[in-house]
Amino acid sequence: MSDLAAPLDVYRDVVRPEWIDHNGHMNVGYYLVVFDFATDEFFRWVGLDAAHRHAQAITTFCLEAHVTYHREVRSGDPLRFTTVLLGHDAKRIHYIHTMYHAREGYLASTNELMSLHVDLATRRGAPMHRAVLERLAAIQAAHDALPRPPQAGRRIGLTW
Repeated sequence: MSDLAAPLDVYRDVVRPEWIDHNGHMNVGYYLVVFDFATDEFFRWVGLDAAHRHAQAITTFCLEAHVTYHREVRSGDPLRFTTVLLGHDAKRIHYIHTMYHAREGYLASTNELMSLHVDLATRRGAPMHRAVLERLAAIQAAHDALPRPPQAGRRIGLTW
C-alpha cells in the first residue's frame, strides 16, 4: 500500500452471526459498528491513533453521519472497505467509507461522516496538531484526484 493510498483500502471484516436480524441480513445498527471500525483504521492511518490521542489529550467526536444501503450482506460474508478524505479544516474531517462484498465485489453500503477534533480537558473542538494537518493535506491532495463518490453530500427527503 502506498503511504498516500487513494482511496485507503485496508480494512476488512466479516459479517458476524450476532449482527444478523430477523430478516436474515445485517441489522442497520451493525453497519454503524463496522463502519466505526473502518474509521478507527482510517484515523490510525491519518495519525490520530491511540498513542497520539493519549499524548495530546485529544479525541474525535462524530458530528454527523449518513448511511446509504445498496445491497444486503449476510452472516459470514466478507467485507472490504475503502475510505476517501472529502475535506478537512483545522478542527474537522469529512470522509466517506464504502463497503463492498469482498468476494463478489458489489457495493453494499456507504457511510459519510463529519468528525470533530476535541480537546479532552474542555470537551470542545480544538485545532489538530500541525503534523496531523500536514498529513491530512498530503492525503487530501491524493484523494482530490479521485472521482467524488455519488453518495457524498446526499440529502434525504421525498421531494427536492
